[in-house]
Amino acid sequence: MKVSRSLVAWASVACSAMILAGCSSTSVNRAPVEDRGTSMGGSGMSQNGTPAVDPRTLPGYENMGKPGYYTVKPGDTLIRIGLEYGQSWKDIARWSNLENANVIEVGQVLRVVPPGSTDSTRASTTTAAATSAATAGKTGSTTAKAGAPAPTASTPTASASEPAPAPAPAPAAPAVAGDDSMNFIWPASGTLIAGFDEARNKGYDIGGRAGDPVLAAADGRVVYVGAGLRGYGNLIILKHNNTFLTAYAHNQTLLVKEDQNVRRGQKIAEMGSTDTDRVKLHFEIRRQGKPVDPSRYLPAR
Repeated sequence: MKVSRSLVAWASVACSAMILAGCSSTSVNRAPVEDRGTSMGGSGMSQNGTPAVDPRTLPGYENMGKPGYYTVKPGDTLIRIGLEYGQSWKDIARWSNLENANVIEVGQVLRVVPPGSTDSTRASTTTAAATSAATAGKTGSTTAKAGAPAPTASTPTASASEPAPAPAPAPAAPAVAGDDSMNFIWPASGTLIAGFDEARNKGYDIGGRAGDPVLAAADGRVVYVGAGLRGYGNLIILKHNNTFLTAYAHNQTLLVKEDQNVRRGQKIAEMGSTDTDRVKLHFEIRRQGKPVDPSRYLPAR
């Protein structure tokens, strides 16, 4: 009988501990803006493996598969979608007419380019754009933005009795301002401890001491400040134009706010070790949402 009572007492204590643990695991303070969970628990599937909600009833279903739109997948957050498509999460929420920007659902369709944008196909045709650029390179010209008039060579007016001279070859179109002409600087002065690897490291890791200044690599607008993107710790994302974003991760102190304009070289954070194993700055340059090797854009040291 004593043994039985001891077992009951032990079970009661264990049960209480489990309840407390469960409570602590669900009471983590997550800022709603950064933690874009789904209303279907992040899986979108019921216990028997069937879709929990008919996707045809979700907002934006009629745009599924169209260029410039994205269908939410399990584990997605609005912050990550914005980073992958080179957009501000606030812009995506506005373009998608989200009633509650704190909740997105698996299967929901979001607009990831501005309404009416001439670049609406960019989000789904990166490969085609690269092919076009390569083709243009063979002819000595570059692809111009839609709607921009192609450069033409001016020729003198010929008289009626003289044959018109052959037109001079059209010069190559200049690079669109703000496209690949960014003048980035190094965001920190520490030693490079990890380089770019498309599969393993989407940017540069720069070492330093806690509190070292983190600088804006170029003029831009702050489109995200927070700690809602797993693996990045305290993060700042700057949008420089319609092509480039930069990301600054693992900071101990964030010194800017969303929608704030910053200048190249401005101190925006202090280096730290949030969500990582040592003090460092993880720095990414993203071109149209895709991580690119910073060595292509940063000056040599």
